[in-house]
Amino acid sequence: MGYTGGSAPEPTYHRLGDHTESFQLDYDPARISYETLLGHFWKEADPTERPYSRQYMSAVFYADETQKRLALATGRQAMAGRSGPMLLPILPLATFHRAEDYHQKYYLRRYTDLMREFSAYSERELEDSTVAMWLNACVGGELKREALEAELGRLGLSEAEHQRLLRLARMALAHRRR
Repeated sequence: MGYTGGSAPEPTYHRLGDHTESFQLDYDPARISYETLLGHFWKEADPTERPYSRQYMSAVFYADETQKRLALATGRQAMAGRSGPMLLPILPLATFHRAEDYHQKYYLRRYTDLMREFSAYSERELEDSTVAMWLNACVGGELKREALEAELGRLGLSEAEHQRLLRLARMALAHRRR
């Protein structure tokens, strides 16, 4: 989580200026292409929806001309069959500023029993943890058990670690049902 797209040198949640709340996605292009990621984005985004505010708008931020070209092309594809103009902005990526610690893994932080599992992590390690990201998605209602279990299977973990993460996932899913 963080802020981008604006001109303030060090934005914070309470001094956001013209930045947009966003997340930075690090990915391995050998495993998934930028175009595929954009395809997933456009399935969820409505390109004709007027942004509510600069702070909370949906947007695509591109890092170079190739990403810009792909973002524009996939945006046009997302507009197929829709009327009206495309209102979802496609913007150059400015500096990405990490949000304050309390914004990182927001849903996961609500559950002290799950957070206890990360007690040895620094704030930065928690922010960057793939496992914490998956558990945050679970408790936030964004991930089904089957998807989590499939992802855990791809992580190449020892059987003991795999079982520990499945236990954490069950705890996260149980919290979500409360």
